[in-house]
Amino acid sequence: MCGIAGIFNFNRKPIAHQTIKAMTDAVAHRGPDGQGIFIDEYAGFGHRRLAILDISSKGAQPMASHNGEWVIIFNGCIYNYKTLKLELQSKGHEFISTSDTEVITEGLSEYGHPFFERMDGMFAIGAWHKPSKTLWLSRDRFGIKPLYYWQNNETLLFASEIKAFMQHPSFKVEVNVDALNEYFSFQNVFSYQTLFKGVTMLPPANTIKINLETGSKFKHHSWWDHNFSSPDGKMTAEDAKSETERLLSNAVARQMVSDVPIGSYLSGGMDSGSLSVLASKHVNRLYTFTAGFEMSDVHGNEAGYDERLDAELTANFIKSEHYEQVLNAGDIRWSLPRLVWHLEDLRVGMSYPNYYISRLASKFVKVCLQGTGGDELYGGYPWRYYRVFKSLDQKEFFDNYYGFWQRLVKDEDKIRLFQPEVYRKMKVEEPRKVFERVFTFNKNLKYNTPEEHIQNSLYFEMKTFLPGLLLVGDKLSMANGLEERFPFLDNELVDFAQKIPIKYKLANLENMKRLDENTIGNKKGIFQQSNAGKNVLREAMSNILPDRIINRKKQGFSAPDESWYRGENAQYVKDLLLGENIVSAQFINPDFVKQIIDEHCNKHINHRLLLWSFMCFEWWCRLFLNNEIIK
Repeated sequence: MCGIAGIFNFNRKPIAHQTIKAMTDAVAHRGPDGQGIFIDEYAGFGHRRLAILDISSKGAQPMASHNGEWVIIFNGCIYNYKTLKLELQSKGHEFISTSDTEVITEGLSEYGHPFFERMDGMFAIGAWHKPSKTLWLSRDRFGIKPLYYWQNNETLLFASEIKAFMQHPSFKVEVNVDALNEYFSFQNVFSYQTLFKGVTMLPPANTIKINLETGSKFKHHSWWDHNFSSPDGKMTAEDAKSETERLLSNAVARQMVSDVPIGSYLSGGMDSGSLSVLASKHVNRLYTFTAGFEMSDVHGNEAGYDERLDAELTANFIKSEHYEQVLNAGDIRWSLPRLVWHLEDLRVGMSYPNYYISRLASKFVKVCLQGTGGDELYGGYPWRYYRVFKSLDQKEFFDNYYGFWQRLVKDEDKIRLFQPEVYRKMKVEEPRKVFERVFTFNKNLKYNTPEEHIQNSLYFEMKTFLPGLLLVGDKLSMANGLEERFPFLDNELVDFAQKIPIKYKLANLENMKRLDENTIGNKKGIFQQSNAGKNVLREAMSNILPDRIINRKKQGFSAPDESWYRGENAQYVKDLLLGENIVSAQFINPDFVKQIIDEHCNKHINHRLLLWSFMCFEWWCRLFLNNEIIK
C-alpha cells in the first residue's frame, strides 16, 4: 500500500529530479516507510512505501524485473500472488523477495500488459517498458485504488492523489464546472472527471498505453465489467447460501496475508461482523475498532445511530482486542479541512467518522478489513430497487431512478443554486446523460421484468455508488497510513454473487410483486416492507454470527448530523457558509445556501447531505483555490 506519482514528457524533455521528488513528497502520508525515484530520460516514477508484505529493502519500489525490461510503481495488494508466483517459477523465473510487487514485475516480463488482467486484488500501477519506451497505467477491477492523470500537449502526469500534480509547474488549479454540476446532482461524480479541470480518473478495469507514437491521443482498454444480467436459473437457495459462505471465508483467508498487524472495523452490522468473525480464525487475537457517537442531544431516527453495543456484542463473541472512539458534535470542526485536503475529489456522504476510525485503527495496525461491497453485491438497499422495479420500459426506469439519485439538487433548481456566470457555462442537462451512459455502456442490460430492473440497479450501484465509497475509504485511511482491504470484492466471490438470482437476495420480492399499483405509489408502504435485503448472505452468516446481529435492521455508518446541524453545530454551519469572504460564493448563490440552512434549522426539512456538501466545497475552495493553510 503506497503512494505513486509519475511523469511522461511527450516533448522528450528530461525529467527534473526535484519535480518528481516534490510530487512524491506530496503523497508522503500514503507511504511513511520509504521512498524511491526512477528516471529514464523523459519518463519518471516516484514512490512512497507503506510496507506490508516483505518489509525489508527487497520489497522497495520502484522495482525492476530481473531481465531489466520493466520498472513498476505499485499501490495495492495482489491476493493471488502466491499462485501466480508458482506459475512463474515453473517458467524459470527466480525471486529474491516475498513481495507481491516482484510477482508483478516478473509477470510483466513473461506475459506483458495482459498480466494485469490476471491479478486478483486492488491495484493502481505505473509500468515502464524500457525497450519500447512505453508507459502502461492500469487499475483494478473495482477501482479500489485511485489513479488520476492530467495531460497537455507536452506532458502527462499521473498519481494516487491530485495534490501531487500541484507540484508540477505546468499544472494550474481550476474548477471543472461540469464536475461541479454532477457533484451537486448526485453527491458524487459518475463520469471519470473531477472538480479539478483537466484531471481524469482512470476507470476501473482499464489499462492505457502511452508512448511518443500515441502521444496524448492514447486509447483506453477496458478489460472487465460487472454482469448481473446472467443469473444461474439452476442455482438453488442452498447452493447460493453454501457457496457464499465458502467463498467469503476463502476471501477473508486470502486477504489476511500480511507481515504487519491486521485488524477489522466492526460496526454493529452483519457485513463487518461476518468479516471479523472469519478473520478471528486466522490470528491469535484480532484487533477490532468501532466509532460511536455522543447522543445526549440527538433525536428522531438518529437516536439509534450509535452502534457500540452491538459491536461490543460481536467483539465479545470473538474475544477480539476491541477499541472504541466516541465522536461528538465538535469533531467535525477540527476534521473537516483535513478531510477535504486528503479527499480532494469530493464524493459520497458525511465521511468524517471514517477519518476518525481509521486514525484510531492506525495506532494499532497497518491493515484493516472493511465490509464495503456486501450491500452492493447482495442487494442491501431494497428501498432503492423498489422505486423502479415496476417500471414498464427503459425510459420509465431512467425517469424513476434518475429522480432518486439526484440526492442534492434537482436540475430545475440549479438556476437558483449556481451563480449566473457559472450556470451559463455548464450544461444543466448533462448529469442526466452521464447517468444514462452508465447503463447504455453495457449492451446486455434489459428493462422488461422486475428482476431485470433490480439487476440493473445493482449494476449501477457497483459502477457509481461503490467507487465513491471506495475512494473515500482509500483517501481517509491512507491519510493515516492505513491500508483497507475488502473481502467482499474478491474476484471469485463477486463472479459468483452476480449469478445469484434476485429472489434469493430480496426475501420479499414475491410479496412486492403482488402489491397493486396504488400501493406501489405509496412510498411509506414500500419502505415498511423493504428491510429484507441480503437475504442469502444473512442465511449464509447465520452459522457464525449471533442472532441479534443477523436480524439487525440495516443501518449505515453515519453521525447524527441532522440533529447536530440544528443544535450544537448550527452556528459553525452558519459561520462557515454565511460569514464574510465565503470563497465558494463565486460559484454557489449564498441566498440559496441561506434558504437551505433556514429550512433545515427552522422547518425541520432534513438537508444534512446538502449542508455537508456545501461545507466540503467551501473548504475545497479555500484549500485548493485560495491555498489556505490548515491550522
